[in-house]
Amino acid sequence: MFQAVAYVSRGLFRSYAGLSVRMNSTGIDQKGALANRVAVVTGATDGIGFATARRLARDGAHVVVSSRKQHNVDRAVAALQGEGLSVTGTVCHVGKAEDRERLVATILDVNVKSPALLLSQLLPHMENRGMGAVILVSSIAGYIPHVELGPYNVSKTALLGLTRTLSLELAPKGIRVNCLVPGMIKTNFSKVLHMNEVLWNNFKEKYHLQRLGQPEDCAGLVSFLCSPDASYINGENIVVAGFSPQL
Repeated sequence: MFQAVAYVSRGLFRSYAGLSVRMNSTGIDQKGALANRVAVVTGATDGIGFATARRLARDGAHVVVSSRKQHNVDRAVAALQGEGLSVTGTVCHVGKAEDRERLVATILDVNVKSPALLLSQLLPHMENRGMGAVILVSSIAGYIPHVELGPYNVSKTALLGLTRTLSLELAPKGIRVNCLVPGMIKTNFSKVLHMNEVLWNNFKEKYHLQRLGQPEDCAGLVSFLCSPDASYINGENIVVAGFSPQL
């Protein structure tokens, strides 16, 4: 339900959503397009989030991965540090509420409200440094709704509008906001769709897809949008699906 959100800024954050974050040095001489940047990636222990965290770290950023469960965070950090990457982790369940009763409320809170609240905690750090990049993650369902996923469709459509609105509000502060819009990507979250042979075959035939997307197809775009090469790109909802849903 909750996919990755990447926040990138210059310098090292001393706090993350009110939680203390210890920045461990790996002894690596950081090089790459994102050197001397810090990237905070939520939902970063699997699928698109994990691939994104790995790519940002490989491109020179110090990456803070987060998820709702400590053992998932520990596993992701160990894997990435094992590759010699500069990574730390923290548990952060930004969508938790004790009185959550309805599925609709849960989906909207986790997919829309939670990224907005987390961003509000990180903005002061970005503003102090005069720059930053925010990458929200929507879904192709925001353009092509699935009947079975009504509330999810709505939440992902809302992120498309949130991207446009925030990009205008934050541009004067030197903060860019863009949105990744994945299509059918091979993750645990989406297997209910891509392992449905009838649905997947219909999707392939309709949109002339040659293969299922991989998390790495998304990770490269996120790294680019966070880099100086994308410094003149703001407010865009970019589809990574093998086709254009607007045609």
